[in-house]
Amino acid sequence: MPDTQSNQNLISDNPPATETVAEMLDYGQRLFEQRGVYFGHGTDNAWDEAVYLLSFVLDLAPDADREVLGRQLSPQQQTAILALYQRRIDERIPAAYLTGRAWFCGLPFSVDQRVIIPRSPIAELIINGFQPWCSEEPNRVLDLCTGSGCIGIACAYGFESAEVVLSDISPEALDVAESNIALHKLGYRVTAVESDLFEQLQGQQFGLIVSNPPYVDATDFAAMPEEYRHEPELALASGDDGLDFTRRLLREAADHLTRNGVLVVEVGNSWVALERSFPTVPFLWLEFSEGDGGVFLLTREQLVEHRESFQ
Repeated sequence: MPDTQSNQNLISDNPPATETVAEMLDYGQRLFEQRGVYFGHGTDNAWDEAVYLLSFVLDLAPDADREVLGRQLSPQQQTAILALYQRRIDERIPAAYLTGRAWFCGLPFSVDQRVIIPRSPIAELIINGFQPWCSEEPNRVLDLCTGSGCIGIACAYGFESAEVVLSDISPEALDVAESNIALHKLGYRVTAVESDLFEQLQGQQFGLIVSNPPYVDATDFAAMPEEYRHEPELALASGDDGLDFTRRLLREAADHLTRNGVLVVEVGNSWVALERSFPTVPFLWLEFSEGDGGVFLLTREQLVEHRESFQ
């Protein structure tokens, strides 16, 4: 729960020395640490959260030079930054929702509370071209449970000739995905489809299916910090063990992969339950230089071979 002190008005209290970027960031870091703000939606510490909010107000790129730390802030800029700090503390709204902007694979995306905030370790796979598992560029890519469209759109940048389909059961999420297709001017080869799993994709096959589906189990969902309550439950919770959607996906994915196609799925902490449920399936658990794991890869051949296990 938020600290009761967070009800103070940070602006009218005339906070100490916040005239430069560095001073404002120091102040934001102290505030977030003192008030028990939770980080897990694109940042993992108070300093980066303050940078995120300040950068939005000043329209700075995420890789802005450190020389900016000495820049003087106008009174209007100070007021705008402090107002975001105030809301972040009082309302426990993640920074990306406060700004309406998130970054994924170094690309900007529009986000709001109709979609979860981009933060998947799958970004590293996209940057590396899914090597060595995609030895050839796939002609078609499917991003299942696309949400904002960030994974699929980033794949479109990574595979410059591929047709990309963004799929989600939520029409509200697809509205956001469509806005991001337009933002990146990719409508000529990226499309959005409303579908419950493969329901509206019958007969279609893909060289790569990638998915960050709902995978939070009931226990973890009940214990989530308040920040997560701003995200759509539909995109997070997936039954008692977090695998309701993933089980369906494993049963059906082989029919929608090309001969040499691969399936990449994030299941987070539910990897333990997945291994327990399918002990004979050779899940390849991918390793990342940063961030969490919980992402597996299976080939079409493996999915076919173990089809009976998934029934």
